[in-house]
Amino acid sequence: MPAENAVYVFDACAVIALLDDESGAEVVEALLAGEGHRCLIHILNVCEVYYHIYRRADQARASKLEGILESYGFELESSLVPTLWQEAGQLKAEWRRVSLADCFALALAIREKATLVTSDHHELDPIAQAGLCPLRFIR
Repeated sequence: MPAENAVYVFDACAVIALLDDESGAEVVEALLAGEGHRCLIHILNVCEVYYHIYRRADQARASKLEGILESYGFELESSLVPTLWQEAGQLKAEWRRVSLADCFALALAIREKATLVTSDHHELDPIAQAGLCPLRFIR
């Protein structure tokens, strides 16, 4: 059960799991269904999801992605203020194995005092161990 008044930031793999009904989709659905909290995704992570859908030759679905995400209850964060992109760049420099897009999700989670929702153990297990922010692995 999602915590009330919690903030969750989702990376692309968590959203792809939801949209493609992959393992972990039920965790994402439960977080989205909870009351009294926010579910955010940074626009760079939306771009990753768009790319994933588009490369599968599903341009019609890709063109509707923003509406699909909003219908699930996601808030799309399009901010590229210097404090955010600089923090993402610093995280990328320090944690080289983490993708730049995931560094934006991580920077947003840190800024919002949120839990980062992901399935990327291979990139983000070290982040979890370092305690930079809470992480919720969906599988």
